[in-house]
Amino acid sequence: MSESIIVNNIILLLFAGYDTSSVAITMVIKYLGEFPEIYEKVLREQMEIASSKEKGEFLHWEDIQKMRYSWNVVSETIRLLPPISGAFREALVDLKFEGYDIPKGWKLFWNAPLTHTDPSFFPDDSKFDPSRFEGAGPIPHSYVPFGGGPRMCLGKEFARLEILVYLLNIVTRFRWNLLIPDEKIVYDITPTPKKGLPIRLHPHNA
Repeated sequence: MSESIIVNNIILLLFAGYDTSSVAITMVIKYLGEFPEIYEKVLREQMEIASSKEKGEFLHWEDIQKMRYSWNVVSETIRLLPPISGAFREALVDLKFEGYDIPKGWKLFWNAPLTHTDPSFFPDDSKFDPSRFEGAGPIPHSYVPFGGGPRMCLGKEFARLEILVYLLNIVTRFRWNLLIPDEKIVYDITPTPKKGLPIRLHPHNA
């Protein structure tokens, strides 16, 4: 491989494998700080899992599958604040869409935030509501933080694993409150709290 291809692959791994997951975790911390009743439900679920483990015992894949409500909370978080706003695709054939002619070869940009706040898919779309993901969840391709179809993000399950493991470790140890409750979120490629989301941690054993 040429040096430029090596550099591009390293950048891709850093961005796709680190930035997106850390952004998602940051936003989960934000919403759990804003909604203590949701935090309590996550804590209850995670404490049940933690209490089933022996001291020093690692989590197993079966434990991750039990974190259904926690993952609903994560899913609703990245519905409202997806770590990436979308990506480009190329039209393989001439096509028509919503009255527009799109020639073969044109680049298209699919947009996750616009799709995720379409009220025809998500009624009361600005409300933080993890119950949207119960049962069958949203209709196909209305929820696309990882894209969709055969080119869906191959890191989806890895992201799910690392976010849920982190969540268990923090909520079973701490509560927290946001020091800037209405902190502005800006988009610097990824959604970023303008002041860095300062929080105050409160250990459970204090």
